[in-house]
Amino acid sequence: MRFNFRSRTVLVLLFAALAGGLMVLAINTAPRSTSAASSPQTSTGHNALPTQSYADVVDRVAPAVVTIHAARRVRAPQMQDFFNDPMFRQFFGDGGRSTPRGNQTQKQMALGSGVIVTADGHIITNHHVVDGAEEISVDLNDGRHFDAKLIGSDTPSDLAVLKIQASNLPVLSLGDSDKVRVGDIALAVGNPLGVGQTVTMGIISAKGRSTERGGGSFEDFLQTDAAINQGNSGGALVNTQGELIGINSQILSPSGGNIGIGFAIPSNMARSVMDQLTKNGRVSRGRLGVQIEPEITPELAQSMNLKDTRGALISGVEPGMPAEKAGVRVGDVITAVNGTRVEDSNSLRNRIAAMSPGTDVALTVLRDGHEEQLHAKLIELKDDNQAEASGGGGEKESGGGQLGISVEPVTADVANRMKLKKTQGVVITDIDPNSPAAEAGLQPGDVILEVNHQPVKSGTDIRAGVKASGSRPTLLLMNREGANHFVAIQAK
Repeated sequence: MRFNFRSRTVLVLLFAALAGGLMVLAINTAPRSTSAASSPQTSTGHNALPTQSYADVVDRVAPAVVTIHAARRVRAPQMQDFFNDPMFRQFFGDGGRSTPRGNQTQKQMALGSGVIVTADGHIITNHHVVDGAEEISVDLNDGRHFDAKLIGSDTPSDLAVLKIQASNLPVLSLGDSDKVRVGDIALAVGNPLGVGQTVTMGIISAKGRSTERGGGSFEDFLQTDAAINQGNSGGALVNTQGELIGINSQILSPSGGNIGIGFAIPSNMARSVMDQLTKNGRVSRGRLGVQIEPEITPELAQSMNLKDTRGALISGVEPGMPAEKAGVRVGDVITAVNGTRVEDSNSLRNRIAAMSPGTDVALTVLRDGHEEQLHAKLIELKDDNQAEASGGGGEKESGGGQLGISVEPVTADVANRMKLKKTQGVVITDIDPNSPAAEAGLQPGDVILEVNHQPVKSGTDIRAGVKASGSRPTLLLMNREGANHFVAIQAK
């Protein structure tokens, strides 16, 4: 469940334990774990059979797993104000009237977990645990309580880094998630449902999973059957050496409770994101400039005379991008990057995104039954949905700046997918329900053509327009279902 203070139903109710196993008063969320190999401790008692125990591992791990509290004030639900009804006032007068209901706010609380990764107080957790929070605090396993500062948050990976003012803290060392094998033992540690720190055990059920929870996200989950519930998000998935191999993030469930299908962000991805957020406050990713099919189905493979369904099928090449300059064509199948096999479209996206802008990459391409070697230099992925670094509880920075919207450019692929007539402007993909944009009536799927009479090509153009407006409302030229209209929005 995400702590963006809105409820989401995904596929079979993908309770993205998003929000670090988040619990928003009646909150939702739960994540999962990973592992490596090592034998549990064996102890024997008098006339007793040998028993296996992971108590020594838990003793090392538990002190570095914390509970995270996140709070935000939101507008109270609007209700009919009967006191303003003339009939009501005729019988009861003005007695009992209180402050206008529309001005009332209420505090929403979220509960998640986190992992201490440096002795001076850096903590890694899920982005959805602290998303939009105005106050963040951390409870340590030894009973100490600290206020926390958001160092940086990254929506696409669902990771965030916090900092507390402390020293000589217990830490978890990050293991190598690439070495984790399906079948390895994994322990999940967190604070499910607020009952207190809890340890559950399972195995690594699968690797390289994607739940497809949204466009723009980068997922390479470790799947585990270790029990994960609401409040576990952001907690630790460790192997039997006590190494952190994953950050629990999501569960798949028809009811919101654990059914043995949980997902953790692998430690190698977490390490890269954490290092960039700590140093730069943001994450920089490589971009190739292609559109790819979600999967190569057996039917596609047969029609294209492919031997198998592995690889990433190119369905579009963006003009002027590295892929076009390298000679990539629509219909090519990228089978390897720098000599490492590409299993599917998700692995290609993750591999390219993990590289720095400016990196030279070698692409192995299958074209008309023959392999070709191409070379491209990556540019930076301008992701308008990435969260920027901020102080205190943090403020989400999306494509629409302070308007509270996330957008993506209207490419030919997007226009076709959303049945748009033109490849002009940016399309709204998400809206904060408590934002100025929501109050103005904007909706996902609306296309923004202009800001203050200036053409829009990206979220950067919108942010610049809002900034240029100063204290004045920002004027947007919108298109909804083929009809244009103007909307004036006062940014907050």
